[in-house]
Amino acid sequence: MDEIFKQQVYEVAKLIPKGRVSTYGAIAKAVGYPNHSRHVGKAMGGCPEDVPAHRVISSSGVLSVPEFQPRLEAEGIVVENLRIKNFKKLFWNPMDEL
Repeated sequence: MDEIFKQQVYEVAKLIPKGRVSTYGAIAKAVGYPNHSRHVGKAMGGCPEDVPAHRVISSSGVLSVPEFQPRLEAEGIVVENLRIKNFKKLFWNPMDEL
């Protein structure tokens, strides 16, 4: 995977505010690769510690990594059965926010 792509993904992910979530697809679109959500997921799998990977979820509002649930809940996000409650309200779209 291209290092520039990964760095762009990390930079966008760092902008997601506490208490909000974004999706792999939204980040892919924001960095100019709208059909590469799986690549974003791969990049997030090996991201540096300063990247809030726990705030990046699937487009259906479901956590891809169950271990991230406590971190999200610590930010005030309610998670039920690995699904973000009020996902649409909490969704941070980098295309609208940047």
